[in-house]
Amino acid sequence: MPERDIYLLSPRALSPETIAVAFAKTSRVPESFREIAAELSDEKSAQFHEKWVVGYGHASVAEHAVLHIAFENVSRVAIETIESSRLASYTEKSTRYQKWGQDDFTIPPELEGHPLRDEFIQTVRLLFSTYAESLDPVKDLILGRSPRRPHPANESDEAYDRRIRSQYVDSCRFILPAAANANVGVTANARVIEMMIRKMLSHRLGEVRQIGEKTKEVAKSETPTLVKYADVVPYWVETFKEIGELEIGNLEIGNRQSDWCNLIDHDKDGEKKVLAAALYRFHEMPFTDAFAYVKSLKKKERAALADTILVKLGKFDVPMRELEYCNYTFDLVMDQGAYAEFKRHRMMTQTPQRLSTRLGYTIPLLVTESGFRSRYEAAMQSAMKMYEKLYAFNPDVAQYIVPNGFNRRVLAQFNLREAFAFCQLRTAANAHYSIRRVAQKMHEEISRVHPSLTKYMKLRDEPWQQVEENYFTKV
Repeated sequence: MPERDIYLLSPRALSPETIAVAFAKTSRVPESFREIAAELSDEKSAQFHEKWVVGYGHASVAEHAVLHIAFENVSRVAIETIESSRLASYTEKSTRYQKWGQDDFTIPPELEGHPLRDEFIQTVRLLFSTYAESLDPVKDLILGRSPRRPHPANESDEAYDRRIRSQYVDSCRFILPAAANANVGVTANARVIEMMIRKMLSHRLGEVRQIGEKTKEVAKSETPTLVKYADVVPYWVETFKEIGELEIGNLEIGNRQSDWCNLIDHDKDGEKKVLAAALYRFHEMPFTDAFAYVKSLKKKERAALADTILVKLGKFDVPMRELEYCNYTFDLVMDQGAYAEFKRHRMMTQTPQRLSTRLGYTIPLLVTESGFRSRYEAAMQSAMKMYEKLYAFNPDVAQYIVPNGFNRRVLAQFNLREAFAFCQLRTAANAHYSIRRVAQKMHEEISRVHPSLTKYMKLRDEPWQQVEENYFTKV
């Protein structure tokens, strides 16, 4: 019997394209991966990809070539497109733990030579200066409420600063506009990178298109064949333009308080489908029979079956995949700071609307208690005026001036398994209070329609109403 062998094809010794070919060729040749890789050169790998990936469309081969790309000093607006690919990993500069300097922002290329450029810069600088000036008053408030931990903890200066920093920066970050720069590290395979480049090159914003061109150039240095044909997608450009220009009448924008978290659709038989799928996995029967069996059970019997599936679930365990057969759709309104956390849940299907100032803004309670509310609101009003001027010129460019505190609509669809991941993570004590409010309310809505399975979610006892009361003057 051949001896089992598990080893690494090191990117330090082989190029990403060569590793991709070594894995791809195992389907057709009997040699080991080491032997296949030893026979390859960059030139031979490129020829293989030209024939099979480009010529025959076997794009899955490109998934074995992995790239790590660093993006620095790109706007929060552009970050959303960079981070929109589902099958990639991102680590982003956090607005919760870092502070921004006066010049840490992007000027949209569309404003080059435009009369609004100087006013845009002035308004951004006003937002940044207001942000900087808010830090000390809110910090002083936190210092009075969060003294250094006494012996035996012996909290160091660094540890103490780190503990309180997130508390005051968490509230001051609502003032930062979407023009604020950020850094993000991206790890993804070449197939995902190629799609990312196509999205960026087809984008409506000049900054994103420029980033797309540079990303293509950088990626070609490592995977020259696999991304060389990444280009503008006319379908996206033309279709998005036509949809955006459709005349649909004067529909009310609206921001009624009752509308901020609407469960607009859910699978009425979702819990039964999950239970039936679990039985289907371990018993030899068609799904229709498993579903009929679950429907025939009494309520207590179904609850017992749900216990069998989830009662042993630990805090860090991932639920069975069969929970994915139950789906939910939410229409949500949340502040942009909360959306920055929400968008990280890429297993969801999300459709965000453009950033806008027209849905109102949030006022953190700490800002009010520190005596900074009037300054905060004056800055938000300035952003609103600038937004309308920019909107008349270009609605997409207008997004750059929108601070984190303004509300935004997003449509989200996801399954019960993702609901477990989202609700448990985003209601934790270290989650930002904006996203805790959203997650607690969504959990309440899901529990209302599917109580038998959602009762196993491990959440803090902190209703969304309590979050509002403890952390917001206005939402």
